[in-house]
Amino acid sequence: HVQLVESGGGSVQAGGSLRLSCVASLDGRHCMAWFRQAPGKEREGVAGISAGGGGTYYAESVKGRFTISRDKNTMYLQMNSLKPEDTAMYYCAAGGCWGAWTTTWYQPQGYNYWGEGTQVTVS
Repeated sequence: HVQLVESGGGSVQAGGSLRLSCVASLDGRHCMAWFRQAPGKEREGVAGISAGGGGTYYAESVKGRFTISRDKNTMYLQMNSLKPEDTAMYYCAAGGCWGAWTTTWYQPQGYNYWGEGTQVTVS
């Protein structure tokens, strides 16, 4: 049974930082990503990382502020300079590293496994 467990969410003031973690019961050969979903909005890809960690991808809205990384089966999202518009439930996702993944990493349908989410609130 595959499990992805997120942690690290919380409430911070604008300009603050948080570090999210996702522990996955996988073999480390999956591509992974962070998604977020705010109330009334669609789930959006925030950042993706390849199986080996050598390839990282970001949504334009978070470039220069967020950093994705991974260590074997644990993925991280360092979030700096947080803005109120970053408020959302953040989800960890894992899936196969198909050939088109580098150009479709932000699409939720490309992932087989999901965590329950961790709430981030920026005021």
